[in-house]
Amino acid sequence: QVQLVESGGGLVQAGGSLRLSCAASGGTFSSTMMAWFRQAPGKEREFVAAISRGGGSTIYADSVLGRFTISRDNAKNMLYLQMNRLKPEDAAVYFCAASGSYYGRLESGYNYWGQGTQVIVSS
Repeated sequence: QVQLVESGGGLVQAGGSLRLSCAASGGTFSSTMMAWFRQAPGKEREFVAAISRGGGSTIYADSVLGRFTISRDNAKNMLYLQMNRLKPEDAAVYFCAASGSYYGRLESGYNYWGQGTQVIVSS
């Protein structure tokens, strides 16, 4: 139904920056709430950030607040996550997620998921 494909992951040094992208297709992008989650090896998937349909509202996990910025371009069906001042604990597989009816921090609220893009932070 809705397909999400992440890109932009890679290796970055601690303190550096990286921009993740998520391309959406198969639905009306502008009608969906979007979010980023991440999962490190051996850990549960955790919420990172969310953005409302029009991009006017955002939510951030405390761990990334002030360092990460979520944004979207509805004209291009794209979701972004700008990550600055990266820390080793930011290393994880990052997933984008979408929902037509939920806007918040809960993983269970999102019913469309990408396959993830890996971020490695070296120190």
